[in-house]
Amino acid sequence: MTALVRYSFATLLHSQRYLAPVLLFAGLIGILTVNGSGALPPSYAASAGALFVCQTWLTSVLAGLDDPTQRAVVTTAAGRGARVLAGTVCTALLASGALAVAGLLFPLWIGSYDVGSADLLLGAEAQLVCALAGTAIGLPCSRLLFRRQGYALATALALVLALLFVQGLPPVNRLFHLMSQAPDSAALLAPAAGMAAVAAALLATSARLTQYLVGRRD
Repeated sequence: MTALVRYSFATLLHSQRYLAPVLLFAGLIGILTVNGSGALPPSYAASAGALFVCQTWLTSVLAGLDDPTQRAVVTTAAGRGARVLAGTVCTALLASGALAVAGLLFPLWIGSYDVGSADLLLGAEAQLVCALAGTAIGLPCSRLLFRRQGYALATALALVLALLFVQGLPPVNRLFHLMSQAPDSAALLAPAAGMAAVAAALLATSARLTQYLVGRRD
C-alpha cells in the first residue's frame, strides 16, 4: 500500500494537475473566512466547505491520472484492482490533510476569534467530514467510470450542490446547518462525530460501488 501511495503522489506531482484544485481552495478560504470575528463554528464551516469542493476535484484527478493501459500495468503489479483503488483513496485523504491544516489555521491568522480546544476539535471534525465526503464523490466521478469528462463534471457538480444545499441532508448540509446555528463548539462535537461516521460510510459505499462498476466494465 505504501508503494501505491508513493506512486500516486509522484504521478500527481509530476502531472501538476493538483494545482487547479489547490488554488481554488486557497481562493475560497481567502474569500469566505477573511476578517472574521466572533464564534468560530461558522468560519470553520466555510473553510470545510472549501475543502469539500476541492477534495472532490482532487480525488477525481487522482483516480483518473493513469490511462487504461498504465492502470492495467499498475493493477497487475499490485495484484488486484481493489488494492489500487484503496491506494487512490489513501492518497486523496493524505492530500486532504495538508488542506485541512490550512483550513484550521488560516481563519485564526486572518480573523479575530476567541479560540478554545473545543473550537479546534470541531474544526478538525468538520474538515474530516468534508474530506471523506469529497473523496466519496470524486472517486466515481472520474475517468474510472466516465469516458467523457463533461459527464463526470456534471455529475460531480450535481452531487456537490446536493450535499451542500439540500436542507438537512447528511453529512455536509446537516453539519453546516448545526455549525451556523449553534455558537457553542462543545455542544456540536458529538453531532459532528456522527456526521463523520456517515461520511465514512458514504466513502466505503462509494469505493465498493466504484470497484464493482470498474470490474464490470473491464
